[in-house]
Amino acid sequence: MDREQIFDLYDWADGHCFRHPSKGRVPTAVVGTVHPRSDGERQIRGCADCVIGLEDIRREQAARTGGDYTPGRLGEAGQCS
Repeated sequence: MDREQIFDLYDWADGHCFRHPSKGRVPTAVVGTVHPRSDGERQIRGCADCVIGLEDIRREQAARTGGDYTPGRLGEAGQCS
């Protein structure tokens, strides 16, 4: 699956990348969720490069462990890495 096909699996919106905040507002996708004690739920957003990097990590981990890999699931519980 190429980059564009992976990108198409996500909903993109302008936001700040968790790893590259200095880029300013760029297209981002939800890559995870945190639950701060005092503030309910917060989405973690990543830029295109981070989405591809995290998908690569998930694919490689699945290959090493013999697990299943389905792209497009970042942001779902237990899928960030």
